[in-house]
Amino acid sequence: MSNEPESPFLTLHEFVKEAKSRLSPGNWDYLVGATETETTMLRNRASIDAWAFRPRVLRDVSSIDVSGRFLGRSITLPVMLAPVGGLENFDPEGGAPAGRATTAYGVPIMVSSVSMPGLQPMAEATKGGIKVFQLYVRGDFDWICDITQQAIDAGYDAFCMTVDTAIYSRRERDIAKRFVKPWRTRATGQHFQAALNWDDVKRWKARFPNTPLALKGIATAEDAAIACEHGVEVVYVSNHGGRQLDHGRGALAVLPEVVKAVDGRAKVWIDGGFSRGTDIVKAIALGAELVGIGRLYCYAPGRGRGGRCRADAAAAGDRGARGARPARRHRLRPARRQLPAPGRAGGATACAQRLPADQSGGPRLPLARLRHRRRLSTLTG
Repeated sequence: MSNEPESPFLTLHEFVKEAKSRLSPGNWDYLVGATETETTMLRNRASIDAWAFRPRVLRDVSSIDVSGRFLGRSITLPVMLAPVGGLENFDPEGGAPAGRATTAYGVPIMVSSVSMPGLQPMAEATKGGIKVFQLYVRGDFDWICDITQQAIDAGYDAFCMTVDTAIYSRRERDIAKRFVKPWRTRATGQHFQAALNWDDVKRWKARFPNTPLALKGIATAEDAAIACEHGVEVVYVSNHGGRQLDHGRGALAVLPEVVKAVDGRAKVWIDGGFSRGTDIVKAIALGAELVGIGRLYCYAPGRGRGGRCRADAAAAGDRGARGARPARRHRLRPARRQLPAPGRAGGATACAQRLPADQSGGPRLPLARLRHRRRLSTLTG
C-alpha cells in the first residue's frame, strides 16, 4: 500500500500544469520567469543535473532518517520554504497558509518582507514553528534595527538580509507584456538597498550579537569568507532564482567553493532550481545544511482564477501543503539508501551524514561531475 498522502496530484508536473491553468498570464510569468535572457535560471537547473550519483549496493539501509538540522535544531527534512515576494497575488492570505503548513510539518519558512500579511501576522501563523524573517532594505540603519527588533520580539528564530538586489532587475517577460506587478507600485527606498555594505553588517552584528544572521545572495568564495570574518552565522548561496543578474553561475556550481571558504565557520544554505529529493541530496552531499524551495511551493497553489491561488495548498487548502512535504520525504529515501557516508562501510542512513564537498569524484564522494551541456530536466516546459 502506498504511503503517499491522499491527493489529486501524484507528480510534480501535475502541480505545475494545474498552477499554469489557474494563474493569470502575468502572475505565471512572474513565477516561472527570470531576468533578461534567463540564463542564470537555466544554469541553476543545469548545475544540479551536472552532478551524477555514484551509488553503492549491498549495505544495510533498511532504516533511514531523512531529517535535517536548522542551526542545531532537528527538523523533519533538510528543507526550508524560501522567501517569495507578493504571495498575496496567489492567495488572499498571502504566505499564511504556507506558514501554517510548515509549522504543522516541522520545517522552517523564511518570511519575505515584501509579502503579505506581514511580519507580525506571519509570526502568529507560524506560532510554534521555525521561522526566519528576510529583509529587503528600504530604510537607513536605524530602520533596519527597528525591523530586526520587531522580528525578535515576534519570535523569529533568525534574521536574514538579502544582499544581491542592489537594483531591480530587468524582467523581460513582464516588460514584453507591459505587466506591472502590483507590489512593485508600492516599492520605495531602493537606494537604501543599493547602499548596503559590509560596515552595515558589522554594525548589525554588534547591535544584535545573540540573533543568528543569514546573508542571502552569496555567490563567491571571497564574499563567503568575508561574511565569516564578520561573524555571520549563515552563508546563503543564492542568485535569487536567476531573477537578478543574468549570466551568473548556477547555485550548485557555486556551493563547493563556498563550503570550502566557510570551512565550518558558518552554516551554508542554498536555493536555486531545487525541486526533487535527489536535488536536495546533492546539495547536502556537497556541504549545505539546508535547501531552500521557492518556485516549487508556489506551483502547488492553484485555487481560483485571475491569479489567485491557495499558496502551497494544491487546490486543497493547508491540507495540500502538508501533503506535499511527506511526498518529498519519500523521494529523498531512495537516493539516501544508495549513497555512501564518510567513514562508513554501509550506505548513508541519515541526511545529517555529510560528505566531502570537493569536485574530485574520488571514492568517498557519492557524486560524479558530468561535462554535458544539455539541459536535462525542467518543470516549466
